[in-house]
Amino acid sequence: MSDGNFNRALLPHTPYASGLKAGKAIARSKAVEAFREWLAEAFPTLSAEEQQRHRDTFGRLLEHKMP
Repeated sequence: MSDGNFNRALLPHTPYASGLKAGKAIARSKAVEAFREWLAEAFPTLSAEEQQRHRDTFGRLLEHKMP
């Protein structure tokens, strides 16, 4: 008679955590790329150094918002 527990070895393997991390990484890279394109279109007069500084700031903000 079962006591409500089951053998976890009988369950199918679900790589949920690694899939979640991969999805977050893809979303982050797409967000940074979209920001880069927007920045170049909205502020074409910014130097490459200024654009990089803004991308770095955006990346740091994403780290705080996407745990």
